[in-house]
Amino acid sequence: MQYSGIKCSSWVISIVICYEHPLNERIRTLLRLEDLFNKIEFFSTKDSPVEHHSFLISLFDFLEITSRADIKSDLLQELERQKQVLEMLRRNPDVSVDVLDNILNNIQITFREMLGISGKVGEHLRDNEWLMTIKQRVGIPGGVCEFDLPSYYHWLNLDPEIRRSDINEWLTPLQPIRNALDIVLYLLRKSGKTSHFVANQGLFQQTGPDYLAHLLRLKVNNDLPCVPEISANKYALNIRFIPSQIGRKNKVYEEDIDFEVTFCNL
Repeated sequence: MQYSGIKCSSWVISIVICYEHPLNERIRTLLRLEDLFNKIEFFSTKDSPVEHHSFLISLFDFLEITSRADIKSDLLQELERQKQVLEMLRRNPDVSVDVLDNILNNIQITFREMLGISGKVGEHLRDNEWLMTIKQRVGIPGGVCEFDLPSYYHWLNLDPEIRRSDINEWLTPLQPIRNALDIVLYLLRKSGKTSHFVANQGLFQQTGPDYLAHLLRLKVNNDLPCVPEISANKYALNIRFIPSQIGRKNKVYEEDIDFEVTFCNL
């Protein structure tokens, strides 16, 4: 979910919120990893023990996802495929050669760094018995109190720079995965074709192959008191806007809503 504003001088005319909806399991996994990386990077730069605990929780969630899917292989295949697709664009006069070369260079560097990762993604973390002990306790409500994990309590009370040194050691081997993820999702989002629609009395439906995509990016004014519920398959796209107020039942928002959807494909 992302925000953007349309600015005029020093004031904002309107704020648009972007809802992203993946349409297959592979894109769903990539978006979840991106969200976790954002949290990991945010909390890793902070100082307090609570923030570094939140860092570890996000890191453990990352390990859970990467243990169930071969992320490394999927990203390598997608980088190679995108490289071939982009090379074909050299003959297109509307494409900037400098921009194209920059993207291809980033793909080549990231691909080479990914090949340098031995084993599964995050294997160096799974081999760390101290981290895995904490990971097991995190799943228990209140299971990381000082009397449960005194060594973890000690670590949280070290100087923040010492903790950050450990954090950087854990994160450095994951950077190629982060870079590959950024490239793939950047190309996915840039591939989009945008259309404008109206949801009559909060409901919208379209059918046909024109609406097939890997990712939908739906933008709507943030001042509208409703949020979209999206469902889609290869036959139809259905969007239902429901009131956003906390505690309200999920009935349909009964006014016409202008919105736009970008259909993105790798």
